[in-house]
Amino acid sequence: MADRTSIADKVREIAERVASSEGLEIVDVQMLGGGGTRVLRIFIDKPQGVTHADCEFISQQVGTILDVEDVIPGAHYTLEVSSPGVERKLTKPRDFERFVGQKVKIALRQPVENQRHWVGALKSFAEGIITLEPSPGHSVQFPLDQVERANLKFEW
Repeated sequence: MADRTSIADKVREIAERVASSEGLEIVDVQMLGGGGTRVLRIFIDKPQGVTHADCEFISQQVGTILDVEDVIPGAHYTLEVSSPGVERKLTKPRDFERFVGQKVKIALRQPVENQRHWVGALKSFAEGIITLEPSPGHSVQFPLDQVERANLKFEW
């Protein structure tokens, strides 16, 4: 039986192939649950925002390929496709480049200035270094590989 990670990796590979032709980005692929209640979740995004039609397209195209190639053993699963939402995860260098100027929430592996959790404006990302401005005139820097978790922070 293939494990969740290898299934998710295979699904991501297929989804990226389908998505790239439509200018869509695969943000995340998650395989959740077990047995007959497995859920395969694919999060997609594009600069101008994801439409219902984008989700439907990915769902149909990827779903068909998964069934034909029998990627998910046992075939009992629910496929969900959605946008990452306003507080999307940031994981890849291009995520940090794309969202410069936005407010972000970051958890670090090691503390910087005695704290691991930071919220602030993403000032820049260059050569693997993130510059965050938690308050006007105060910047902190840390390498991308020190980031445990990062999300956009939505202001209500």
